[in-house]
Amino acid sequence: MKKLLFQLDTDAHPAVFDTVVAYDGGADHVIGYGNVTPENVTPLVEGTIFTRAPKEKQNTAIFVGGSNMVAGQELFRAIQKNFFADFRVSVMLDSNGSNTTAAAGVAKLMTSGDVKGKKAVILAGTGPVGQRAAVMLAKEGVSEVVLVSRKIDRAQQACEDMKKSFDVELIPAEATDCDTNGKLIEDAQIVFATGAAGIELIKPEHWEKNENIELIADANATPPLGIGGTDMMDKGKERHGKIVWGAIGFGTLKLAVHKACVEKLFEKNDQLFDAEEIFDIAKSMS
Repeated sequence: MKKLLFQLDTDAHPAVFDTVVAYDGGADHVIGYGNVTPENVTPLVEGTIFTRAPKEKQNTAIFVGGSNMVAGQELFRAIQKNFFADFRVSVMLDSNGSNTTAAAGVAKLMTSGDVKGKKAVILAGTGPVGQRAAVMLAKEGVSEVVLVSRKIDRAQQACEDMKKSFDVELIPAEATDCDTNGKLIEDAQIVFATGAAGIELIKPEHWEKNENIELIADANATPPLGIGGTDMMDKGKERHGKIVWGAIGFGTLKLAVHKACVEKLFEKNDQLFDAEEIFDIAKSMS
């Protein structure tokens, strides 16, 4: 029986990246739908749960994607509301690669040093990856997680959203340039840059001589990198006394985790893969 993955995207067009990885993860066919919302998703879900016999439902699964993580989270919940008894299929949420990228980055940081009791600053952290990374670090015992945005209201909203979804306390902060970001990381031990491609968030002078910083990760692979003075290929490389992970350095794990999650979707029909479940898989593979 064919393994069918229904790619439900909150954007107009389902992401090509997610489609490719879905095939590489073992799906026989990937069927994509764009502009999917909680209001119009029910017929799509019903098509997945009312077709195959109970013992065959594991061969049907749903992937939720899109650039808006809050919208993805709402869609993820709406899909589950249509499930009952054994009329359900496995579902994975990875809006904009948020869960898999954050999980891989944080997992690699954890292999490089103890994060418990440390202070972490997530630069440009209100995007999907930053929010998820903040949650994962908080869940792993980081004592203080600061979520930075160019606008304080966006940082506050993101912190409230993560509190509502995952019951973690995050600290919002505002920074409009490299120098402001540099000030925010002065007393941090962990720095994770999750900004848009090609935007430098801190320069080498903001971190190289900082004796507090121990671990650094940058999710940006497009020059200029988010953290000046690092390299996208850094793979736990020591630079100026800090352990550095670049986007390609932990990107190999990200892709492996994404593929592994897709493969696991077809093992049973009652699995839900959100941040915590995907992070567990990343930790087991790192």
